[in-house]
Amino acid sequence: MGNDPSVSVIVPCYNYGRFLNDCIGSVLTQNDVDLRILILDDASTDNSVEIASAYAADPRVELRVHGVNQGHINTYNEGVSWATDTYTVILDADDILTRGSLRRAGDLLNAHPEVSIVYGRVYSFHGDRLPRYLGTARPAWRIWQGSEWFRIRCDLAQNCVLQPGVVMRTSVLKKIGGFRHELPHTADMEMWMRLALHGDVGYIGGAYQALYRIHSAGLHTRRYSTRLADLTQVVAAFERLFRDYKDRIPDHVQLEQLARSNLARRALDSACRLYDTGHPNSDEISGLQDLASATYSDAGKLGEWKSLQWRKRIGPLGCLALRPLLFFTIASRSLRKVQRYRLHRMGLL
Repeated sequence: MGNDPSVSVIVPCYNYGRFLNDCIGSVLTQNDVDLRILILDDASTDNSVEIASAYAADPRVELRVHGVNQGHINTYNEGVSWATDTYTVILDADDILTRGSLRRAGDLLNAHPEVSIVYGRVYSFHGDRLPRYLGTARPAWRIWQGSEWFRIRCDLAQNCVLQPGVVMRTSVLKKIGGFRHELPHTADMEMWMRLALHGDVGYIGGAYQALYRIHSAGLHTRRYSTRLADLTQVVAAFERLFRDYKDRIPDHVQLEQLARSNLARRALDSACRLYDTGHPNSDEISGLQDLASATYSDAGKLGEWKSLQWRKRIGPLGCLALRPLLFFTIASRSLRKVQRYRLHRMGLL
């Protein structure tokens, strides 16, 4: 569909030398795309620089090595400043692109100049064993108006986009600025929503666009593995958007209340689920309840709040004993699973 897309690919790396061959190899084998690759080594202490240096012999690849660790947000933003091609990708060194993914995204962006960000299906896997076969599903496009996609995010109150599956329009990315330092866990989510407030959103269904590696050394695993830590950053991302971009958000007062109520529901539901394990973490449950109260002024009126108070009264052992009898709770969660599957198929969850 027209000329080959030109793409700047930014590869931040910190002690991910063992993953670099998979990552860079997946970029260099992309077909029908004009590529420039910047490997940003953030003062690694393993063999990352040695491995990256071998790739820098390719004229498409540039390597920069930090003398002092800058952190992932500063490293991302350095890459954003460097990017000059029509489209930009940030691909962490432990992630992988699928064959043809950049061309598929570039075709959508070329055909729809109003789209500021396109994302696609991402296959998550654990450790070093790469999936052998991901299928050959035919790609299918879906386009949302940015304001509508943003409204859906407020309604669902969570991220549906994994970074390796994202391609951004560089001109819009430069216009709106870099990633937020105060959001080390949800800077990507905030960026996707910010891009949606400045353009439309494209989604590529069917074929997988990238592979997302889950491992013990990952930042999310090390620092944001608890529900409280994760949700605290999600709340902060929404608060920053509503504070800075009210003029771009239609019905921003109603949408902010919608987002806040749904974030409070998520926090309280997470606290209920912790109780249902039979071994609840009281500090995390209290933190989730406090987060719900601070996020939404009417949190105490929500059904999830009442469910949590009921669990506190009967205790964790009582929750386990009565769990088989909680038909309505089980039915409600089963319905939500069906709804979540449908939203997942649409690229919204």
